[in-house]
Amino acid sequence: MLAQASSAGGRLSHWDWVVLAAYFALLIATGIWFALRARRTDTASYFKGGGHMPIWAIAISFLATAQSAATVLGVPEDAYNGDLRYLSTNIGGILAAIILARYFIPAYYRLGVSTPYQLLEHRFGPGAKLAASAVYMIGRVFASGARVFIGSIPVAMAIWPDPQPHHIAAAILIFMAFGALFTLAGGLSSVIWTDVIQVAVYLGAAILTIVILWRGIHADAPAILEAVKHGAPDGGSKLRFLSLGWEGPQGFSFKEPYTLITACTGWMLLLLAAYGTDQDLVQRLLACENARKGSWSIISGVLMGIPVVLVFAAIGILLWVYYQCPQLTGRAAPEYLRGDTGEVFLKFTLHEMPAGMVGLVLAGVMAAGPAGINSSLNSMASTFVSDIYRPLRPGRADAHYVSAGRWATAGWAVVLGAFALVCIHWKQANNEAILPFVLGVMAFAYAGMLGVFIAALFTRRGNTISAIAALLAGFIAVTLLQPGILPKWWPGSWAGDPFVLAAPWRLLAGAALATLIAIIPRSARATPLPTSSPAAAS
Repeated sequence: MLAQASSAGGRLSHWDWVVLAAYFALLIATGIWFALRARRTDTASYFKGGGHMPIWAIAISFLATAQSAATVLGVPEDAYNGDLRYLSTNIGGILAAIILARYFIPAYYRLGVSTPYQLLEHRFGPGAKLAASAVYMIGRVFASGARVFIGSIPVAMAIWPDPQPHHIAAAILIFMAFGALFTLAGGLSSVIWTDVIQVAVYLGAAILTIVILWRGIHADAPAILEAVKHGAPDGGSKLRFLSLGWEGPQGFSFKEPYTLITACTGWMLLLLAAYGTDQDLVQRLLACENARKGSWSIISGVLMGIPVVLVFAAIGILLWVYYQCPQLTGRAAPEYLRGDTGEVFLKFTLHEMPAGMVGLVLAGVMAAGPAGINSSLNSMASTFVSDIYRPLRPGRADAHYVSAGRWATAGWAVVLGAFALVCIHWKQANNEAILPFVLGVMAFAYAGMLGVFIAALFTRRGNTISAIAALLAGFIAVTLLQPGILPKWWPGSWAGDPFVLAAPWRLLAGAALATLIAIIPRSARATPLPTSSPAAAS
């Protein structure tokens, strides 16, 4: 039994508030420092960090942006309820990073683009660029709004003992106000260096959580390993991290999101789209001096993410031992644990951790939340200014476009917060766990985007009309394949149950359809985009 819990009812002690205050003071001081130091009045500095950011800082910022509160809360939930198969998605991440380093990033640097959608302008024309930019901004609202919603849950739980939807809504508004003000100050360089601090905060909090859990279990490693050997819902080991997805006589399960096949197909495509076509992440890779350093940044960021995810998965496994193995802990699962197991990490934090540590863990969860808000707002503002506003208002001074970017940041903050409020009810209707919900939301924009970029980089076919049609087809296909929609129109069933596709299969189907539509016509441009190795492009 862990002594000196922060609170019996889930409320914060004064020490927890001191820790949280210190965390926010550090962020504010960092923002003021970069705002005074930078005074960004040119778009290259404000949106691309001047093009001289170090590889290691960009890699860590990339990690912070690729992960979120969904990782901090969703990975422990997934390991607690199941096993470690989510780790297999890293196979897809490595494959995606290799493809991006070989093809996407060199093409971006050779063309000197500030957003990936300008590449589509070179290939298909300005209409394709505008359509892709619009789809990106809509998709980013979906993906980041879902992350903001997830990150607001612990804030609501910390302030209110029994948080209701309106409490989560209040936390969302707090998140968005802080994120918008912080992003307005220093541009991309401020976001990147703050990401470095926030990764250190949430990773440090996770490691301390593992130490506290281990001390609270009162059992040695062999006993814990023996307990988890048969702890999975199907009686298998909770340490299983790889599965083919084959369910015996029933055949292959399309409901299972984490298999070797989905890792090498759907998840690889999802991460390829996220890392290579999403301005939120591409913006960081373009802040390097050349393509070679940009390529190393993404490879480093993906590889660093593997042990980080493993840390949060270990928290989920140890939480299962702590609550579900009374033979090791000498205690039964408490009353407060009943209900949504997606909150198990938060419930342990609020009810079992010592005073002060609760504030640190909550700071870690919040660090994963505002990091995504800051980068999303900056990337959406840069896309709006570079791809839409500047062509409509050409020839102005750079200071004018920076000012427009700040106004765009404020506007996108309002839109992002509004969609996060929608997610409160959307997740309840979808009835999905945190990770599948957030990753599934990302597929709406990524399916069509991926099809258009594949056509642009790897074929000589396509035009403006087919590119726009592909973007729309991908969005519509993923919508029709949603769990709440697909069973209503699918004519058959699978093993007697409504036919449901897991998130990676929805993206794979949407991307395949979008690619086919994008390459239907012959291209009017005879020469494809240049694709070279990072070494040749540097």
